[in-house]
Amino acid sequence: MTKYIVVSGGVISGIGKGVIASSTGTLLKSLGLRVTAIKIDPYLNIDAGLMSPLDHGEVFVLNDGGEVDLDLGNYERFLDVELSRINNITTGKIYREVIEKERKGDYLGKTVQVVPHITDAIQSWIERVANLPTDNSGEKPDVCIIELGGTVGDIESAPFVEAMRQFQFRVGHENFCLIHVSLVPVVGSVGEQKTKPTQMSVRDLRGAGLTPDLIACRSSKPLDESICSKISMFCHVAPEQVLAVHDVSSVYHVPILMREHGIIDFFRRRLNLDALTISDENRLAGEELWNKWSTLAGSYEHIHEKVSIALVGKYTHLHDSYISVYKALEHASLNCGRKLEIKWIEATDLEQETLTSDPKKFHESWQEVCSANGILVPGGFGSRGIDGMLLAAKWARENKVPYLGICLGMQIAVIEFARNVCGMPDAESAEFNPDTKTPAVVYMPEISKTHMGGTMRLGLRPTVFQPGSENSRVRKLYGNKPSIDERHRHRYEVNPEIVDKIESNGLKFVGKDETGERMEIVEMDDHPYFVGAQYHPEYLTRPLNPCPLFKGLILAASGILDSAL
Repeated sequence: MTKYIVVSGGVISGIGKGVIASSTGTLLKSLGLRVTAIKIDPYLNIDAGLMSPLDHGEVFVLNDGGEVDLDLGNYERFLDVELSRINNITTGKIYREVIEKERKGDYLGKTVQVVPHITDAIQSWIERVANLPTDNSGEKPDVCIIELGGTVGDIESAPFVEAMRQFQFRVGHENFCLIHVSLVPVVGSVGEQKTKPTQMSVRDLRGAGLTPDLIACRSSKPLDESICSKISMFCHVAPEQVLAVHDVSSVYHVPILMREHGIIDFFRRRLNLDALTISDENRLAGEELWNKWSTLAGSYEHIHEKVSIALVGKYTHLHDSYISVYKALEHASLNCGRKLEIKWIEATDLEQETLTSDPKKFHESWQEVCSANGILVPGGFGSRGIDGMLLAAKWARENKVPYLGICLGMQIAVIEFARNVCGMPDAESAEFNPDTKTPAVVYMPEISKTHMGGTMRLGLRPTVFQPGSENSRVRKLYGNKPSIDERHRHRYEVNPEIVDKIESNGLKFVGKDETGERMEIVEMDDHPYFVGAQYHPEYLTRPLNPCPLFKGLILAASGILDSAL
């Protein structure tokens, strides 16, 4: 029987449920168990595809093309698994499924209600996901971790909370465990820790019919023993069921913090984990995973040599908009023995208009760009900030500063090169100017122009290295493989009609799709590292296995790429 661990949140959203859920999964994997994860988002959207990054953070893309919440990226990175779109449950998906069944007559004339029809659909969906393999073994997971998005007490999450109340009886007590993540704020000049918000949150949870097995208390500093005792007393749990999770230097320390608290032994008792059959191979793999994880977390503290990367984007005011990019840079930096310093640059601040409206901001932004060891332009949509990105790419190309362009960032590199090297001053993207006479980037012909949701070129697709690319730095970074599989998310592509002209001037398309018609990787020969990728390599980064393109950027920015190759 699959074991289910639900992670709920109280007091405020964004409290760290995703990190607690991912860390729990990492600890269970270290025992040799197979783990999967589900994120429940109570919003009405079918998926996250049409949400603004500034409203909800990054849209994460899975192998099957699912556009999902960024927490699924956390799960994949921590657990080193590959999830699918059904691992992200939304209110929109559940209601659509129930309404479609009602229209087909599946409910036999009954009145369709939130209870039992919506709550039953939620529980059935969870059980379907829990039976799906997440690795090459083909075996179903031993443990399914369910993160309940939002905050207990929210109107929109009520059906999911009720579904979990029913689910605990459906699967049985020893197969269901609840972790409630709450906030212990530190207030006043003396830094007093307050337990009342947690008490109220647990009261709401109990009022909904759920009893926490663990209360994970988030705080800016370690909890006093008296505070833990107070939470234990007033929330009706044993002292060992109060888990203090204070701020740490990196998220990689959270599983270590939880393990030191005795969480693994607690799960062994509470979920009877010893009754599960774990092969010697999986047990050894789990031990090796934990050893590597501990080494990774320890190395974070002992790296002192810095490397700075200017991230020139459109959504830098909310860093979660680029969380996978940030993680990919971090993983690559750790792998290369460098401490990462990211300079967050809003692309519009590099444009001439800012020189007039806010000269100080303009000069500060350019100072950051010019002093960085490398420049990265990530993906994005729309025309805002494009001129700033083009200027950043031009600076990197002309001054031999390592540059990595992702999706839009690759298109920026091609447009800039076409304008300033290939004698095409009017080169433009059809995304920004549909009537341009010199389209360097065009709308993909197979993409719908009437429906936006789920209609981009999405998911895992092959990229084939082209003949003559044997000396390509990018190809060497990928281990000289003839082809690679990476995840995509785009509507526009480099215009195939200008490829010959671009290449004749020194910017080579070393990777294309399987048809040879769609440009995937661009690279400049006479440059330390000037690379663009139409795909999103950051979606496949892992703490112990960084993305080759990001590793190349960090190596080049550190001045050691050629020696590393």
